[in-house]
Amino acid sequence: MEKRNTIQKRLVLDAVCALANHPTAEQVYAEVVQHHPSISKATVYRNLNSLAQDGQLRHIPLANGADRFDHYLQPHSHIECTECGCFCDVPITCDESLDAKVEELTGYQNSTHELVFRGICPSCAHKAAHKAG
Repeated sequence: MEKRNTIQKRLVLDAVCALANHPTAEQVYAEVVQHHPSISKATVYRNLNSLAQDGQLRHIPLANGADRFDHYLQPHSHIECTECGCFCDVPITCDESLDAKVEELTGYQNSTHELVFRGICPSCAHKAAHKAG
């Protein structure tokens, strides 16, 4: 069954691309509703999930915060600041054999992973150094 490419889906994809900062679903909704006040939050969330399932966006689930969405589809990792929540690309990839090893050990199929590093960003580290000094 072919999925429709709706106007709402295009608006959501355009918003993620325009924000270009790994937005949360709430941030995408806030961007879309500015230009199209009649769109519902449920429509934005549904289209984000649909775009991720179709491979047009990356869905990055985070255990300690709101999930993020990424329009850049090339293999890469991410880093999140534990102080301010800044979320950035890291231009490295993990060894793809890791997925195969996980499948071998667990019996799962089609396994994938998202690698998210955590640390203190340069801006927060600079602020902390100035407070201490």
